[in-house]
Amino acid sequence: MSEYKQPDITLLGEEHVAKYRETDGEVGYEWNGATCLLLTTTGRHSGEPRTVPLIFAADGERQVVVASKGGAPDDPQWYSNLAANPAVEVQVKGDRFTATARTALGGERDRCWALATAVWPNYDEYVKRTERVIPVVVLERSAG
Repeated sequence: MSEYKQPDITLLGEEHVAKYRETDGEVGYEWNGATCLLLTTTGRHSGEPRTVPLIFAADGERQVVVASKGGAPDDPQWYSNLAANPAVEVQVKGDRFTATARTALGGERDRCWALATAVWPNYDEYVKRTERVIPVVVLERSAG
């Protein structure tokens, strides 16, 4: 377990997405020492694409993201969107691809949590802030 480290939030949200897209991740791939990707889900109510920058850990050819929302009591909107429709788009640097998202369970969740906390130790602190089990999501590139 580690102590919480306050991140530099000068690049956040829509600005992070825009800079990442404009530069193929030259700006925004590394954020506070962690690796980031762009995840585009389909809004479960609107049907519109919704893109968020997320810290990720690599797991072979897969990406692992954590629906922490900083330890808030509810899941982030992007997680609710992919729970309704697991077909997503992912961008890692200049690599854009479709993927299927699924929530890791059991031993796989534990292993993926360890990968994620190695990239972003603050996740261990976020757990202390909430009663919910923070979802760990695996993104698997679609065939083709």
